[in-house]
Amino acid sequence: MLSVALRTLRARWITLVGSFVALSLGVALIAVMGLALASSLDAPDRKPERFAAAPVVVKGADSLRVPTPIGDRVQKLALPRAVPAEVVARLKKLGTVVQDRSFAVRARSGPGDLVGHPWSTAAYAPYEIDAGRAPRAADEVVVSGDWAKPGKRVRTDRGTVQVVGNVAGRGFEHAVFYTDARAVQLSPNSTQLVVDANAAAVRSAVRGSDGVRVLTGDGRRYADADPDRDSEAFTAMNAMFGTAGGVTTFVSLFVVASTFAFSVAQRRREFGLLRTAGATPGQIRRMVFLEAFLVGVLASATGCVLGVYGAPWLAACVVDGGLAPSWFSIGAAIWPYYMAFSTGLAVALCGVVAASWRAGRTGPTQALREASVDTRTMTWGRWLCGVALLLTAVVTLALSLFSDPGDLLHRKTYVSRPMLLITAVALLAPVVVRPSTRLLACLPARLPGAGGMLVRENAAAGVRRTAAIAAPVLVTIALAGSLLGATATLNEAKATETREQTAAAFVVTPTDDAGFDAATLRKLRNVHGAEVSPTSSSAVYVLEDGVSLDKDEARAANPGPLTATTRLPIASGKASDLDDGSIIVNEEWRQHTVGQRVRVWLGDGTQKTLRIAAVMTAGTGNNGVYVTPRNAPGASIDRIDVALEHGADMSDVAARLRSAVRTTGGQVFTRDQWVQANYPETNRTTRMGFLLVLGIALLYTGISLANTMVMATSDRARDLAVLRLAGATRWQVLRFVGAEALMVVAVGAVLGLLVATLNLAGIWSALGLLSVWTTIQLPWTAIGAAVGACAVLAVVSSVAPASLALRRRAVELAGVRE
Repeated sequence: MLSVALRTLRARWITLVGSFVALSLGVALIAVMGLALASSLDAPDRKPERFAAAPVVVKGADSLRVPTPIGDRVQKLALPRAVPAEVVARLKKLGTVVQDRSFAVRARSGPGDLVGHPWSTAAYAPYEIDAGRAPRAADEVVVSGDWAKPGKRVRTDRGTVQVVGNVAGRGFEHAVFYTDARAVQLSPNSTQLVVDANAAAVRSAVRGSDGVRVLTGDGRRYADADPDRDSEAFTAMNAMFGTAGGVTTFVSLFVVASTFAFSVAQRRREFGLLRTAGATPGQIRRMVFLEAFLVGVLASATGCVLGVYGAPWLAACVVDGGLAPSWFSIGAAIWPYYMAFSTGLAVALCGVVAASWRAGRTGPTQALREASVDTRTMTWGRWLCGVALLLTAVVTLALSLFSDPGDLLHRKTYVSRPMLLITAVALLAPVVVRPSTRLLACLPARLPGAGGMLVRENAAAGVRRTAAIAAPVLVTIALAGSLLGATATLNEAKATETREQTAAAFVVTPTDDAGFDAATLRKLRNVHGAEVSPTSSSAVYVLEDGVSLDKDEARAANPGPLTATTRLPIASGKASDLDDGSIIVNEEWRQHTVGQRVRVWLGDGTQKTLRIAAVMTAGTGNNGVYVTPRNAPGASIDRIDVALEHGADMSDVAARLRSAVRTTGGQVFTRDQWVQANYPETNRTTRMGFLLVLGIALLYTGISLANTMVMATSDRARDLAVLRLAGATRWQVLRFVGAEALMVVAVGAVLGLLVATLNLAGIWSALGLLSVWTTIQLPWTAIGAAVGACAVLAVVSSVAPASLALRRRAVELAGVRE
């Protein structure tokens, strides 16, 4: 059978080239994603930046460490603690101590990421004066870079300043240096300091101070802003590439299996001739497997070669898109090639399992059949797998809705669940292809002429062909609708929560991270007709099941003003019962019974036992917890909700609020403006990851769609010749071919839209069970673009080979024998 298989590959290369291209592209995608994932597993060690020349850096407690039976659990503190005063006093006896401070600065015509520091810390980077001099007065600054020259006056959110000097930029920040006294005024809190002393003596001085760290050598990088940003970026890339790799692997397996099955189904008469010539069913099956093996080896090797060139391109794209550090590149890992090659070969062989059994059952009389109507397209195996997957999707959805609806809102869930439903619908597609085609072509078939009727009957008769061509369209539309629709629906749900929970007429926010000072807060409280509710951002940590240290975002507020300006989604208890000894939690907490006492750690790491005053619904997971300001020590006021007193004039109150924050900086929003300004958007990494996935899926399925269309159209040369002999003109035949391609794309789009709608219905139901009622958001723009691209590819890929075939005489085409 080897010689027969080799001759078949040479004689039927048009039929098998589609399988080859689909498989090689699939292997290339798997190799590229594997290489990217392998390169993002480990972040290189970052060297110190701001304190590269500092002798010793002492950092206050910035993490919470809780012992558990399976080891210590660590979380970063929301409110890091300063180095204790008694420790600072001991350090000053050892040498010079310089307090470090960092704060955001916004300046007209300046970079958008300016950071302020005291001038005394400049020498530790080190920064050196290139022009001008050091600052001496409160309104003098030195800036890094050349965006402002000495002598220039610059208006900032910290007041108008005079630039008196420049230092060369170091590449990791855009710095603005104030005098030490002015820096203390702008940023009173300091959580780290530099000590010019022997490291051993410094460690001895801080011994016994809980959480205080002494940083030397490369460890000084932990005193830089966001020292783990590379690790966090790699973690985000791991998630993105993992998601993209999983989805693209699924897409490639799905399309390759469909293409192989169609290529085998096209050869029914050929297998019938071999059976007539004496070939046994086992020989037919071995021949099909051998062909798949040869194609699989060649295509997998080609795909690995394509992956070598595709992976650096992907790395450049994620760097240019800001998703990876500038130095990220593809490493020298070898295992992705082995994985991609073996996966491609396995897919090629598995893709023809069912088709080979069907080929072996082909009877000798099959060669005598000339009918193009597909019969028995649904085998028992296909029925069993399709129904089993569909039931699995429905049952797991029901179990999640009744046991843990919040799980359906997680990215891993709404990314993986569509794949199950897509496969089930694809397996059952032949059942719905014929009725769907007749329904979609109902009106065109009634038009004058036979074109509409021929399109309907040909698409309905060739069920296998229609299902195989519709498969790439199905997977593309289903993924686009499910992934983008899920994020859009969740964003709309979060916006609905924000809208329903905001009862205030106005929301006032600061222009920087420092928050509102006491003087500004007094001015706002003195505004006639306004009831002010200041709140702060903090966190609460709780040990779940004795082994998991979880962090919950918390807001600190006084209960009286809070109830007047906020409508909390209370499930039990009363928000007004909140006091310094209690906490408001949500239903996601393991302990969520009013009156229960829970052990928690506050934002600065202080351990307390608080009573549960009220319980909120879980919602979309953003409800967090509420505590009083006493239980959020060190948290700055970053939001002030303002309710109108009875009879107060809204415009007058708004003017007074703006006047109160004019000197210190602040923005006054109406309720609607606040909701609009805080309308949630998809995380940039998640959005870019989804666009990457969908872009690759669209590109891959587009090429596969073109291949399948070429295979299908080339195999119908005699059908086209019969139309020509029946009196159809060349352009009529081409219009018929193009219309049939559009019909098949429409069938795939309808099935894909059905899958997306069912997936989003599950998310919508989960939100309803979590007391958040919103609307399903289908990304019609993305779906329309995907359908349009598939339609163009399908028409071009069908009309082009048909046009080439029609250049021969119709009598010659009609007499062609396979």
